Amino acid sequence: LLCLISICCMFKLSNGFRVGFSANSFGRRTMKLANRAHVTEQTLHAKSFRSSTSAGLDTIFALSSGPIAKSGVAVVRISGPSSLYCLERLAVKPGASTSPFAPKPREATLKALYSPVTDDVLDQSLILWFPGPRSFTGEDVVELHVHGSRAVIKGVFEALEHLDDPLSGRAIRPAAPGEFTRRAFDNGKMDLTEVEGLSDLLDAETSEQRKQALKQMEGHLRKQYEAWRDVLMSCLAHTEAVIDFGDDDREDDVSDAALHALQPRVRTLLSELQRHLQDGRRGELVREGIHIALAGPPNAGKSSLMNALARRPAAIVSPIAGTTRDIVEVRLELAGVPCIVSDTAGLREHSQDVIELEGMRRAREAF
Repeated sequence: LLCLISICCMFKLSNGFRVGFSANSFGRRTMKLANRAHVTEQTLHAKSFRSSTSAGLDTIFALSSGPIAKSGVAVVRISGPSSLYCLERLAVKPGASTSPFAPKPREATLKALYSPVTDDVLDQSLILWFPGPRSFTGEDVVELHVHGSRAVIKGVFEALEHLDDPLSGRAIRPAAPGEFTRRAFDNGKMDLTEVEGLSDLLDAETSEQRKQALKQMEGHLRKQYEAWRDVLMSCLAHTEAVIDFGDDDREDDVSDAALHALQPRVRTLLSELQRHLQDGRRGELVREGIHIALAGPPNAGKSSLMNALARRPAAIVSPIAGTTRDIVEVRLELAGVPCIVSDTAGLREHSQDVIELEGMRRAREAF
């Protein structure tokens, strides 16, 4: 599309094509095109939010603090239209004559949790209640901060699975992998770049990975793309206005300056997009890591360099040539970037050792 705009402008200028149009019509056309994408996006988000917060959706739960393991605290997240109902059933002892439990939004409350099956106390929990849409998923959300033992987590899960959703009539069910984030996206709480940033942040192992993921999750890419879209829509509006009203003989008060003004904007935008695509390679390296193979003749110091980088004796060091046979790999963090460093067999032209020859063959494959 950028090329089309640029070619269209240059074609008109190079052929001395002079256009005329009504200033009022041009203004209306510009505003209409500039707002078209923005209005459509707002409408889609509104429809998505209304549909996803309807009573037809299941209420779901999952452990949001990571895999089940012995820990001080585990966080059980509940999301959906019956989240508060689940909290009331667990936070009030069965058969008690007390009024329903009504926590204050976004305020931590210490409360005992009870099993609706056995009436036993499950745990003392720190409870947080987030009414939608001001929550992670955009729906009503409850977080139960319980002790991170397998027995406690299993008891809470069994209690939730025993409940039926009073709105849909279906059982409260465990969330599918990534379902909380999917609902946040459907409800307009996150866009695709922020979802990808969140995924990268959860997988981050180095400082550079963390910085890159946080920048993306905080909307850096979204803001950049929106700025480019605004420039593109403005250029497109001007170009379409020239095309639409170029044959209007009633008005001829606009010179080729309108088209000349578009060229630097389009060229600047195209240059920024090209730089962005080139920088994407660096982002991929930070995300995926770098594989480094140490290669060279025997006794060149490859294994010594490997041990120096790893700060431990990862590879055997010996003055005897051909000591390294198999490829030895070590995972490292270098300047915040994850790396896999491979120490390979020394390369030389002639060898009578079959095992050394196989090591050299693998070394050549490694790099």
